[in-house]
Amino acid sequence: MTELHFLNLPDGRRIATRFRPGSGPTLVFLPGYASDMEGSKAVALDGWAAERGLPMLRLDYSGTGSSSGRFEEGTLARWIEEAGAAIDQLTGGPLILVGSSMGGWIMLHLALQRPERVAGLLGIAAAPDFTDWGYTAAEKETLHGGGRLEQPNPYGPEPQLTALGFWQSGEQHKLLGSEIAIDVPVRLIHGDRDEDVPLDIAFRLKDALRSADVQLTVIKGGGHRLSAPHEIAAILRLADGLVELAR
Repeated sequence: MTELHFLNLPDGRRIATRFRPGSGPTLVFLPGYASDMEGSKAVALDGWAAERGLPMLRLDYSGTGSSSGRFEEGTLARWIEEAGAAIDQLTGGPLILVGSSMGGWIMLHLALQRPERVAGLLGIAAAPDFTDWGYTAAEKETLHGGGRLEQPNPYGPEPQLTALGFWQSGEQHKLLGSEIAIDVPVRLIHGDRDEDVPLDIAFRLKDALRSADVQLTVIKGGGHRLSAPHEIAAILRLADGLVELAR
């Protein structure tokens, strides 16, 4: 396994990273909300890239995984900044950004900020603008009234926390309401049984992207995690196609 290193930011945040150099475009895995770089999709992609000698970067946002900080202090803007700092300080050359769930939202912002470097995007159950469509009116009222929202977590015993600061940051970074000025090849993969990010979001994202080369793969029976062996195999095939286009 690639050795764990920490990126020290000026305000004291320590961002955990795993970077392996290689030849060709660098793959960057961007985890989802309350997830980290040790998930099954990230590890599978890293192993696949290692077999092909491709450079790869993984990271944990502050407040998650091995990084410093408190999760409830995290915001979308802060996590975009951290991922961008890791990319700028640790990598060079063309990038293929791979965003899972909320990581797909961060992926889009990073691509808009670095058009000269990004050669392709792979969104896995991408969830742009989920602060807009992912909460009911009552849940938004709870956030505004108490500053936090706790919901049942289908992936673990601890409740899923949303802090008001994160929600407000998300509202300031919405993208689906207008054209997204990204022109590189984009591959989206989504399950038709995703109960967290409706399949309609993938179609909205496909239509909002300016790129003429956007393809959406729908996995029959696939849920939000897309971590079954055949689902990971489909993700790796899409990554392989983007690498070939970027060479």
